Amino acid sequence: MDSLAGLRFLVTGGGGFIGSNLVRHLLDKGPEVVRVLDDFSTGRRENLAPVASAIELLEGDICDGALVERAVEGIDYVLHQAAIPSVPRSVEEPERTTAVIVAGTVTVLAKAVRAGVKRVVVASSSSVYGDSDVLPKHEDMPLNPLSPYAAGKGACELLCRSFHQVYRLETVCLRYFNIFGPRQDPNSQYAAVIPKFITELAANRPLPIFGDGLQSRDFTYVGNVVDANILACFAQNAPGRTFNIGCGEQVTLLELADVLGRLMGCALRITHLPSRAGDVRHSLADITRAREILGYAPSVDLETGLRRTISHFVASKTLPQE
Repeated sequence: MDSLAGLRFLVTGGGGFIGSNLVRHLLDKGPEVVRVLDDFSTGRRENLAPVASAIELLEGDICDGALVERAVEGIDYVLHQAAIPSVPRSVEEPERTTAVIVAGTVTVLAKAVRAGVKRVVVASSSSVYGDSDVLPKHEDMPLNPLSPYAAGKGACELLCRSFHQVYRLETVCLRYFNIFGPRQDPNSQYAAVIPKFITELAANRPLPIFGDGLQSRDFTYVGNVVDANILACFAQNAPGRTFNIGCGEQVTLLELADVLGRLMGCALRITHLPSRAGDVRHSLADITRAREILGYAPSVDLETGLRRTISHFVASKTLPQE
């Protein structure tokens, strides 16, 4: 959509990696309001600093009903990204992770109903599929979450379905497949694999790979996810449904390491570590439903996305020096 003039958006978790990319994209489309709700427990203020004067910022907990009620007031569309985004962290902190994901989502949904919000688009995760041997993953497969994070996201999908059926709230769930791109935190102990690899290569350190490195993922540039969220706001037959959002391409961690080493001109060294609890072996998205109903098509391929991500980290001076 070329213009969002006159529309009012709330992005929960708008200080985070995906949320801040959404905020910047929305602002480029000229909506009447872009409001952000974030407690900055995992999001970062610097992600929003360049656009701070153009947004309405509410700081606080997604589980705070009174605050969420203020956040959704007068809003047309909610893009609900707020979560604690890490499988390993959820294994270490299951209570906190599921409280934020599940209680936060039901709070957003309930307040959206009362405020007359037109549609809520909710971030889910490919981790809900678990370790099924079936590839590619399609939305009608049974869920088999292997971590508290995945179980929480599965619960959010059920909540969205129930709010659509009971309250007629238009809800759309997007199952993200291994998102990467600018403003993804490379320094967290729970850093996703791509920012972690980029950081280690820049510092001339071995790449840490949990397991044999033959596990595969459907790595998806964040710009594709931003497009999917906007499409999900307006697609006619989307409410009450769930969609895979990926690229539909399977890449092993060893292949990923090779591509990054080539793009960065770095010698490649790898340290193999024990496999982690909650990790799945293979992940690949069937994006047929998203293509047919949302009109979604990934516009940025893996290598282009990696080049943009590396350039961002270099320009933002977040990479270590040798």
